[in-house]
Amino acid sequence: MPVLQTLFLIFGSKLFSYNMKTQMLEKEAVIIKFAGDSGDGMQLTGGLFTDDTAISGSDLATFPDFPAEIRAPAGTLAGVSGFQLHFGSREIFTPGDRFDILVAMNAAALKVNLGQLVPGATIIINEDGFDSKNLRLAKYPDGVNPLEDGSLSGYHIIKIPVTKMTREALKDSTLGTKEQDRCKNMLVLGLLLWRYNRTMDTTLKFLQAKFKNKPDILAANETVLQAGYHLGDTREDFTDRYDVKPAQLAKGTYRSIMGNDSLVLGLITASKKAGLPIFYGSYPITPASSILHSLAKYKNFGVKTFQAEDEIAAVCSAIGASYGGNIGVTGTSGPGLALKGEAIGLAVMLELPLVICNIQRGGPSTGLPTKTEQSDLLQAYYGRNGECPLPIVSASTPADAFDAAYEAVRIAIQHMTPVILLSDGYIANGAEPWKFPKAADIPEIKVEFASARENGTPFMPYARDERRVRQWAIPGTPGLLHRVGGLEKEDVTGNVSYDPANHEHMVKTREAKVELIAEHIPEQKMEAGSDHGDLLILGWGSTYGVCQAVTRGLMEVGYKVGHAHLRYLRPFPRNLGELMSRFEKVMIPEINNGQLAKIIRDKYLLPVVQYNKIQGTPITNEELYDFAVSLL
Repeated sequence: MPVLQTLFLIFGSKLFSYNMKTQMLEKEAVIIKFAGDSGDGMQLTGGLFTDDTAISGSDLATFPDFPAEIRAPAGTLAGVSGFQLHFGSREIFTPGDRFDILVAMNAAALKVNLGQLVPGATIIINEDGFDSKNLRLAKYPDGVNPLEDGSLSGYHIIKIPVTKMTREALKDSTLGTKEQDRCKNMLVLGLLLWRYNRTMDTTLKFLQAKFKNKPDILAANETVLQAGYHLGDTREDFTDRYDVKPAQLAKGTYRSIMGNDSLVLGLITASKKAGLPIFYGSYPITPASSILHSLAKYKNFGVKTFQAEDEIAAVCSAIGASYGGNIGVTGTSGPGLALKGEAIGLAVMLELPLVICNIQRGGPSTGLPTKTEQSDLLQAYYGRNGECPLPIVSASTPADAFDAAYEAVRIAIQHMTPVILLSDGYIANGAEPWKFPKAADIPEIKVEFASARENGTPFMPYARDERRVRQWAIPGTPGLLHRVGGLEKEDVTGNVSYDPANHEHMVKTREAKVELIAEHIPEQKMEAGSDHGDLLILGWGSTYGVCQAVTRGLMEVGYKVGHAHLRYLRPFPRNLGELMSRFEKVMIPEINNGQLAKIIRDKYLLPVVQYNKIQGTPITNEELYDFAVSLL
């Protein structure tokens, strides 16, 4: 049955007479929050709307927010799953602080997110999610219903019986009720595509590809999507549509990319530019698991993936791969990094290339598995026994994870050392437009293996060049017999040594090798603002967007501020101390209790100012701006 006819029969001619009064309004930027149960498909809905937004040319930033429990009871506050999208015709740095639009699929979704709405915001409500059971599960007092008590009077409320409409639209479908209800997110998506002047083309292509072998499910989703889209044309209370123009981004070819996918492409690109295969040994852990899933799809690029029985086996397999001449990579989050600690120390002692991807989450212990945090920096610095230094590289945004991964591989190979690559849940699951580079513009990674020795000259595995870097000797190469293991090595020969003076010398040598990497990385640059003045906002990792937004906001009202963001956390860029000295104050925002601030104070003896948030959520523009103004 045609969609408009179906809607007419369900709701009558008065409510669904064709709306000829719709007006098109232009918006510079919009923040939408999709919220509901895990089974309501809010992540998929947000992702599909994001894909369409990226294709339309808007700049954007996203923040998926998953429940911490794997199967939290439906309808409960703990079970709310959210997806936040900020898009616009101007440059977008963060997913935004407060929402212009909230899609609330049930009472719990409304209650969790109500405090983050801007005054006068629009709330699209699934009326079917506000029955007595859902209200009770959301812990509303008996007899209280926010749709009826006037508590939402300051907002524009659009009430839609989403579940009922979905079932009515599919009453001729062969699907059962449970399967029909899984399509209800398409009704909301269709409505929002209409509201923001989009077509259904991108979503229809996705559905056709995903369900090409399931025609009944494909037809159902298409029908409900179209019902939602045409709902905007038929309801008399929908008088406004909005147009968000494309952003003025630098010329190039763009795609929407999530942080973990970006990291995967960076690893593969580094592999091709080095001419070496990647071996990825990992054990599943949130939010790093999708790296393993994604890499497993790229066997055509020589990628080998191994899901180990535990974290220790995962990192040891990667060390073995590096010993054999591969790029050994392992991935985890904070709890897994703790388990890998002894093996990482072995890799430091062996002086083999290894990349350890730590996608941080809230801790300690199991902590907040699905929430973001920057709390593993000190663990990356010091979380191993003995004097065990290694380089640390950090990704700043989802797109930047590509470059950070590439750089981690380059440093590991060219300086013969394990490297920790820090990302976090915010970056891993967030998305933004990525202007991806051409292969020809990416520099090669030079790889040198120790040459075969046929003349009987003994091989000295710990002989070093001017960078303190030893040679990479592949097992089986003629004449390169040498000893490996975790016991202390004699300088040059690599023989086991317990000599006190040699141990101190080797500790200092390994440290010097890491510090000398500063001569082979770029100097620290300013991301925005002045290179001297009253306040330097110094950030790292996923605080990039909020640091950028706040710096630009302060500049607009006349403050002399600058923003620098660290990719290289160990060693620091060689000009960092001089750069910081040009500002009256240095502020370091972190989603932890001040870990970079401690390291900066220790190394540079500067009285830096901390701004810390440890709530499993990103720092907002509003709170950091107000704090910066208080300092100025």
